[in-house]
Amino acid sequence: MKYGQLILEKKEYVFLKRILNLTGYSKDIETKKSLQKLNHELLEAAIIDHENMPLDVIRFNSIVTVEQGQWQKTIQIVIPQNKDLKQNKISILTPMGSALFGYALGDCITWEFPNGIKELKIVAVEQEFSYNGLDILI
Repeated sequence: MKYGQLILEKKEYVFLKRILNLTGYSKDIETKKSLQKLNHELLEAAIIDHENMPLDVIRFNSIVTVEQGQWQKTIQIVIPQNKDLKQNKISILTPMGSALFGYALGDCITWEFPNGIKELKIVAVEQEFSYNGLDILI
């Protein structure tokens, strides 16, 4: 792990904890396991101010490319109501979303997905911020 622990921005941490508390997790056993693992990882996460957030850490609206062997996929991690699989926007409440949140470029993650335990490498992270209604990639 590049930074030794998950890194989350303060407001996003509070919002994520609220989402996790409101959902009561999931009825799907694999999703429930992923969200419980994320919740456990949050106990030891570094919670920092927005201006101190490294740009290579996965957070809400991050566009992330992961790979496993020859397989590679680019997705965007979003809040649940913004999910859109056709645009590769996945909810933080999915196993993939919860697996990646708070990790950084170059990290390798071993996570239990619905089709088994997988090891993914994070090969690219871009940040999308909204400023006065305009989406800006960094």
